This record gives sequence, structure tokens and C-alpha cells, in this order.
Amino acid sequence: MLLGGRSAEREISLRSGNMVLTALKSRGVDAHALDPQDQGLEQLIAQRFDRVFIALHGRFGEDGTMQGALEYLGLPYTGSGVMASALAMDKWRTKLLWQAAGIPTPPYELLTAESDFIGVGERLGLPLMVKPAREGSSIGMSKVTTIEKIGAAYETAAEYDEVVIAERFIEGVEVTAAILADEALPLIRLETPRVFYDYQAKYFADDTRYICPSGLPEAREQAIQREVVRAFRLIGCSGWGRVDVMLDRAGNPYLLEVNTIPGMTDHSLVPMAARARGIEFDELCMRILETAHVG
Repeated sequence: MLLGGRSAEREISLRSGNMVLTALKSRGVDAHALDPQDQGLEQLIAQRFDRVFIALHGRFGEDGTMQGALEYLGLPYTGSGVMASALAMDKWRTKLLWQAAGIPTPPYELLTAESDFIGVGERLGLPLMVKPAREGSSIGMSKVTTIEKIGAAYETAAEYDEVVIAERFIEGVEVTAAILADEALPLIRLETPRVFYDYQAKYFADDTRYICPSGLPEAREQAIQREVVRAFRLIGCSGWGRVDVMLDRAGNPYLLEVNTIPGMTDHSLVPMAARARGIEFDELCMRILETAHVG
């Protein structure tokens, strides 16, 4: 079990990893924790592990770097491969691929310190989401409602990544689709009193509402599920993951991003969706473990 690491999402990774570790042990798996921040990967060979459950979130764990190291070592691991992990971690390049394939995603522009922020706001319209392209858990992300605040939002995002995007905020309903073994689980509708579904709302707030079943008409839910599976496969993803979606006021879906190693905490969405399908947490962890592969 790889957990912790050195990304901005370390705290959540430790929580996810420890919950998965407990679940695997409860099913009789001889599972052990390894934190790459404190221990070298040579321990994976020295202790003769058969496979690796990756519970690392963010950079150096979810972005293809760890996947490449494990492939070099010849160790099967859970989740997507090197290329898919790297692409999915990069929201900009994910959007480029989706646009080329006709998958709907919100209009956006890349931002730099020299950008004409007024022009960006006028072209995309307000509100905007300004976000680092290669971070997760809403870290460094801001919702901007006035053009004058785009510059400050850019500076916040640029603290985490040199690639920053401004994306039109889709007014409507937010849903998320968990994927397990190439099958979309029941959609979850998200509601939060906060400005948007941010880091606090995701992991700590008690006033975030998770509605599953989502309440969408069955035909609409199935159409969204088919689209997210197509988008997931297009990036090359496999095993398990999650795709976040906004529905506009007419019910049209706009795909936001892919998470190749979603959270597995008591606030996390994949376990909730699995439970709605009748899959309890320990069984979910076993099913993910069974998808471990090399390459």
C-alpha cells in the first residue's frame, strides 16, 4: 500500500491509504504500508510484495511518475498506466483530447502573468473557475465572479503550477461518476452551501449533501454514464477512477476532469457510489486490488 507521498494532497492520501489498508487486512490480505516520503521504493523489492495498491493523490503518485517506477520494477499496480495517469493529471491536455473527440467540456483559456485578464473575462463570461492544471482536490482553485479578481485567482493557482487555466463556470447541477472495471457506478449529485465544491467541502465539511441515487431521469443518467466511460477510455484510463461533470440548466453535461486515484476516505465519492450498487468498502478495495496490472 503506497500512501502519503509529498504532494499537496498528502494528508488526504494518508487518510485514504489507512482506510484501504484496514479494509484489505480485514479480508485476510497480508497488506503493509509504505510512504515514499520516508521509505525508498527498493523496499517493495526487498519485502517481495506481489502487487501495489496506489493510494497516492496528486503529483509523484497520480501523475504517472510512480506508475513508471513500478513498471520498471515489474510490480503490478492498481489504477491507470503511465500515459493515462499523466494525461488525466493535466486538465489542459485532457480537455484538448476531449475537444478533439467531441466530448463536451467547458470553454477555457490558458492564463499567464501577461494575460489580458479583462479580455479573458469578456470572452469566457463570468463566473469563471481559475485552477492549476496539474493539481487535485480543488487545491489552488478559485471561483471568480468579477473580472477584477481574475489576476489574484491566477496568482493563487500559479503557486501550485506554472500551467493555469480559466474555465467558464457551468451554472447547474454537479454530479460525479465513479468507474470500476470500466463500468460506471450510480451517479452522485453534490450540493454544498460553500462557493463551490472545494477542499473543505470534499473532505471535512458536514453540510455537504451527497444524493445517490442522483434523482436524474434514468435515461439521462445512463447517457451521462456512457459518456463518462467513453471519456475515461479515451484518455487511456483503466481499473478504477472518477469523472466529474457539470450539468447546465438545460441538463446538458460538461465534463471537467478525470481522477485516476480518487479519495477513499469516509467523505469520498467512489465508496458512496459503490455502496449504492451494493458493494461495501472492503469488497470495493478487493475489487480494485484485483485490477492490478503492469503496463
